[in-house]
Amino acid sequence: MFPFWNWNSTCCGGEAISRKTSLERKLQFLKSMRGDMEIRLAGLNAAISTIEQQLNQENTTPTV
Repeated sequence: MFPFWNWNSTCCGGEAISRKTSLERKLQFLKSMRGDMEIRLAGLNAAISTIEQQLNQENTTPTV
């Protein structure tokens, strides 16, 4: 699901990155993952709510 990420990669063959830069990259990546998951969770919650509403309507609707 999520790509493998080499946090200490120099990308273009330059010098090794600092620990602070590495941690900042990790933080940004994790925040991005969290944002994606929040969007997916919101979609799941909406789907669950819709189905619950439909079930409640069927329970309260008189049958003929």
